[in-house]
Amino acid sequence: MRIKELLNQRFSAAMQAAGIPSECSPTLALSGKPQFGDYQANGAMGAAKRMQTNPRELAQKILDNLDLDGIAAKLEIAGPGFINIHLSSEFLASSLSDKITNTAANQQTVVVDYSSPNLAKEMHVGHLRTTIIGDTLARVLEYQGHKVVRQNHMGDWGTQFGMLIAELEEHLGEGEQAELALNDLEVFYQQSKKHFDADTEFADRARAYVVKLQSGDQHCRDLWQKFITVSVAHSLEIYHQLNVGLREQHVKAESSYNDDLENVVNDLVTQGLAVESDGAKVVFLDELADKNGDPSPMIVQKSGGGFLYATSDLAALRHRVNNLHADRILYFIDARQSLHMKQVFATGRKANFVPPSVSLEHHPFGTMMGPDGRPFKTRTGGTVKLADFLVEAVERAERLVREKNTELDDSEIKVVARKIGIGAIKYADLSITRTNDYIFNWDAMMSFEGNTAPYLQYAYTRIRSIFRKANIDPDTFSTAVEITQVQEKTLAFKLLQFEEVIDQIAADCYPHTLCAYLYELASVYMSFYEHCPVLKDDVPAKTQQSRLQLCALTAATLAQGLDLLGIEVMEKM
Repeated sequence: MRIKELLNQRFSAAMQAAGIPSECSPTLALSGKPQFGDYQANGAMGAAKRMQTNPRELAQKILDNLDLDGIAAKLEIAGPGFINIHLSSEFLASSLSDKITNTAANQQTVVVDYSSPNLAKEMHVGHLRTTIIGDTLARVLEYQGHKVVRQNHMGDWGTQFGMLIAELEEHLGEGEQAELALNDLEVFYQQSKKHFDADTEFADRARAYVVKLQSGDQHCRDLWQKFITVSVAHSLEIYHQLNVGLREQHVKAESSYNDDLENVVNDLVTQGLAVESDGAKVVFLDELADKNGDPSPMIVQKSGGGFLYATSDLAALRHRVNNLHADRILYFIDARQSLHMKQVFATGRKANFVPPSVSLEHHPFGTMMGPDGRPFKTRTGGTVKLADFLVEAVERAERLVREKNTELDDSEIKVVARKIGIGAIKYADLSITRTNDYIFNWDAMMSFEGNTAPYLQYAYTRIRSIFRKANIDPDTFSTAVEITQVQEKTLAFKLLQFEEVIDQIAADCYPHTLCAYLYELASVYMSFYEHCPVLKDDVPAKTQQSRLQLCALTAATLAQGLDLLGIEVMEKM
């Protein structure tokens, strides 16, 4: 059981025994300063206001009924009615020895929708945030024991594919292999768009191919499939480089919902939710009305009969509820799509495609900005390919490693550089509050000082080096912890907060909380290491064993936390 959960139970029981209404909460929080203890219970003040009584007197009644024997070393009332809780060193030490389960009490099936690149173009830096934030949450939820279903809603349908198919047909007609023709998706797209704009006959053929493709024409489907196969392979290579968990089996593209689009529209019409407007079928949502009271319109079928993103998103909702049996559906889609997601969720609820028991959550994110404060671009103003971006990160990391280390051989440097470069990019993004924009800075993210991936990776390797020096395997080392110094207690308490941090991230989907925790843990460890010698000759054997255990637990927690962020550690740097 988490410490905070245990304290909540004990305080709730004490408050009820003191005659406080059950709906009043203990309101537990970590103390801001060590002199105020480890936790503060602030519930007496809210309860006193409700009961119209003195908060300090009510706090004393809570303490009179509170059983924290063997848990708290000291309890005190402060200020207008705060209760400060100083945990005992013995309790913290024994808690480190107990196996704290990482399994969430309420196991769910959680669908995580993330990445979702458009297959008409190569992935660019704009796809980074959705991909790594979504992957972190998938990892966190899996760590807690939930059944996680990754869904990569790739854009593989639409009018642009008629143009691309027509262009690919001409390349293949000249004897070129599809893989070579599509080697650079960005160039291929630009060529086909230029061809479309300049050649009327080609443009007409491209438009005709859209209709044929959507009607199931085999020739168009075959050409489309060649394009999709190569495009998906590009994306999968990026995922591999980024160390994210998306695989081919997680691709559930727009086209996979084609067979249900007409059914979705018919159901909406039958229920009176979709009505005809200028030849199109539209859902008007009063609950999303503008400031003038005009309902928010969402088109689900064009006047010409074509379907839209909203239609396929509604079909995806039905699939996730009916086939995947989701209890919770998380969408990691940029903030500019907020209105669209509200429309889809509202319509899905009203049409009973999604029951009230299923949680629908859009978790938007801000934008990566360049030094000029504008969305990150190349020097010429073009989009930055994600593949090129990752290559540059690894190259920069390799230069740093070669400058700082002469002990690693060339192959080891390559491995370390990859882990540092990719880790630095991911951590620089994930450590920022998800909803905020941020300025991208190569020097800051590659630094071995401050709240960065290289700093945490180095902290891990330094701890592991202690065990190499002692000729001990930290992965099998296990002994009891004995806390005698304040730095030992601070480190033990920080280690025990890990599962609470994970619980919070699983609930609110803000990965920066984990980054902040890991940085605090590394900082607390450094203070411990400076004040509490581990391998010095004058350290008693029992104390040394205890401190080695704290070192081993810190290294394991850093590695686990970084792994949940999709960042790899290494034994040497």
